[in-house]
Amino acid sequence: MARKRLHDAVDGRPTVHTVAARAGVSIASASRVLNGLGASDETIRKVRAAAAEVGYVPNAIARSLQSQRTGLVGLAVEDIGNPVYVAMMRAIEAVVASSGRQLVVHATGGHIPTETALLRRLANRYVDGMIVSPIRITDDHLTAMSESPVPVVVIGQLGEDAPIDNVRTDSRTGVGLAVDHLIATGRRRIGFVNGPLDTVPGAARDAGFRAALARHGIELDERLVEVGDFQYAAGRAAAERLLSRTRPDALLCANDLIAVGALHALLAGGRRVPDDVALVGMDDTELAQMMFPQLSSVSLGSAERGRLAADLLLQRIADPALPPRREQVPPTLSVRASSAPVAAGPGA
Repeated sequence: MARKRLHDAVDGRPTVHTVAARAGVSIASASRVLNGLGASDETIRKVRAAAAEVGYVPNAIARSLQSQRTGLVGLAVEDIGNPVYVAMMRAIEAVVASSGRQLVVHATGGHIPTETALLRRLANRYVDGMIVSPIRITDDHLTAMSESPVPVVVIGQLGEDAPIDNVRTDSRTGVGLAVDHLIATGRRRIGFVNGPLDTVPGAARDAGFRAALARHGIELDERLVEVGDFQYAAGRAAAERLLSRTRPDALLCANDLIAVGALHALLAGGRRVPDDVALVGMDDTELAQMMFPQLSSVSLGSAERGRLAADLLLQRIADPALPPRREQVPPTLSVRASSAPVAAGPGA
């Protein structure tokens, strides 16, 4: 007697029809078992055995359409190669994976239209929620976040009235920690190499630097301040511009990528670190300990911010009615060889 013809998908994959035919049950019964909705013990046994025999794999897309859940969480950052975002991504992925979801990462290049378009795509519900870490936050960002049908958590500084879950740090205070340390080691002509001032971190770190000098009664010499970008090449070029016009005894850099560029600029110019110029970065990424000398750096808790953001997002997915929450990670300073105290002179 000929075997009953099995119904495969157009691409040859087994379907629910295939499983039902092999198990000798109705399509409705097979579907209930495969979707975990229950049936008699005998039907469950038959359907599971048939599914294993034909190699049936559930259609995740079809399931997501039914449940309004995709099993995916999005993360949008400026640059996935930046060690800050790598640490953040690892922490987020660990939390997301523990919930049975997968992480989808987007690199935006800090391009505002790209970020806002990405947020508006959330209306298509291609993820269950999104974590974003924009370096610029505009009204368009806030509108798109507020109108999103899926939860959004921001890693970065938002206004107190923004109705969006938010994890932040205090880079202004972090800059102050670095300046306090450099002054305590005997430095007075402290240069500052920053990223763009129209970004949230750039503006906060500039304000922090100026406030820290004023607190110590040191008048700011604008020749000691240079602006570039939060990347190695731009950081090195900015440091070279600063060093070409003045002679600092310390350099504070707005992130570790800039600090590595500044280190190379100093060494290429014949200046010793820390003997001639002390050097401090920010973010305390893996790069800081890979350099020689190892870089002192201010940690802004990248991994902890990522972990908290992922926790907030999962809580928001589970309970959309929760009030907006704020979490803050305090900065800490790791002192290493690049900012050792000024050596005492003979007879001191």
